[in-house]
Amino acid sequence: MQAPMNSIQTAPVSVEPVNDARRLDEFIRVPWSVFRDDPHWVPPLLIERKDALSPKQAVFGHLEWQAWVAYRDGAPVGRISAQIDQFHLERYKDGTGFFGFLDACDDRAVFEALFSEAESWLFARGMRRARGPFSLNINQEVGVLVEGFDTPPYFLMGHARPYYGTSIERAGYGKAMDVFAYLISSKFKPPPALASLIERLRKRIHIRPLRRKHTNEDLEKMREIFNDAWSDNWGFMPFSQGEFRAIGREMLMLIPHDFIQIAEMDGEALAFIVLLPNLNEAIRDLNGRLLPFGWAKLIHRLKINYPRTARIPLMGVRKKLHNTRLGPGLALSVVLALQPPGLRKGLEEVEMSWILEDNEAMKNMIESLGGYVSKRYRIYEKNIA
Repeated sequence: MQAPMNSIQTAPVSVEPVNDARRLDEFIRVPWSVFRDDPHWVPPLLIERKDALSPKQAVFGHLEWQAWVAYRDGAPVGRISAQIDQFHLERYKDGTGFFGFLDACDDRAVFEALFSEAESWLFARGMRRARGPFSLNINQEVGVLVEGFDTPPYFLMGHARPYYGTSIERAGYGKAMDVFAYLISSKFKPPPALASLIERLRKRIHIRPLRRKHTNEDLEKMREIFNDAWSDNWGFMPFSQGEFRAIGREMLMLIPHDFIQIAEMDGEALAFIVLLPNLNEAIRDLNGRLLPFGWAKLIHRLKINYPRTARIPLMGVRKKLHNTRLGPGLALSVVLALQPPGLRKGLEEVEMSWILEDNEAMKNMIESLGGYVSKRYRIYEKNIA
C-alpha cells in the first residue's frame, strides 16, 4: 500500500531535472498525487498542459526555464520550475528570477530540496532574488492560494493545499504581493451614479464584439490596450505579439466572438474585455484526458449544458483615461456589454481574476457591482545572493 502523502517519511529525497519526455510527463502529473483526496481540485487537461510547456510557445522566445521532480522511494512527491525572463530583466534590471509550478506533499524535506535546486539554478545564472510562483510568468498563472480552499478553482487558476504558504515561508520567503479573485453575479446592476455615467457615454462610444474576419487586427488592438493600461502596475510585463496571438487563437476555439468586446471612440480602440467560460465545470470528471471519450463529453457539455460560471481574465482601459471620468465609464461599459451574451448562455456567476491588492480603482468598481473576494493568492520573494 502506498504511504499517505503527509505521512512521516524516512527515505531520502532526490530531485531530478526534467530533461526528456518521460520526466516531463511525470512533472505534469505530480498534482494527481498531491491532490488525489482533495474534492475541490480539478485535474487540468493533459494535452493543454503539454502544449503550454512546448518549446514552440512564444513565451520561450524571451524566457529560459528548468523544471525538476522530487522523488522518494522512486515515486514523484513534488515539482518546481525556475525561470529567467529577459523581458523582465531588461525592464526592471533587478536581478530577479522566478519559480513556479510548485506542488508537493506535506513534507518539509521535499520543499527544501525543491527550493534548493531552483535557487541554485537561478543564482548560478546571476539572479539575486527569487519570486513566485509564476507559471510561467506574470501573464499566466500566478501566486499560491492562501484563502479560498473550499471551492474549486476557475479555469486556468491555481489550487493549493493549505500547507503550501507555510512551507514557502519556512523556506525563507516573504510576501511580495497578494492578488484576488472576485465573484460577481451575472445579473449585477450598476449603482445609480455609474448608470448615469454610462448613459451619458452611450452617444460617444461604440462597443462591438471582436470581428472574426479581422481577428489579427483586433487582437493587436487588444494587446496594445493591455500593454498600455497595465504598464504602471506592480510586476507588469508586456505581451509580445506572438504571445497574445497564441492566447487569442486558443480563446477563440472556446468562446463565441461576442465574449470579446472592444470599446471605440472617434475610431480609436480605448478598452476591451474577454469572457472565458469556466471549463473546469465541464472537465473536472475527465481526469485530464480527452481520449478516447473526453472530447465527445466536452463538446456535448459545451453545446447542451453550457457552464454556469465564467471568468474575465483580460480587460483594460488606455492609461491616458485612468484619471478621468471617462476611464471608469469605459471599464463599466465593456463589463456591461458582456451581460447580454453571458445571460443568453445561462451564466450565473463570473470570476474577475486576478486583481492586484493595491489596484483600488478596479477593486472599487467590482465591489460597487456587488462583487466580493472569493480567493486570495500570494506572490512570495526571497533574496538568494
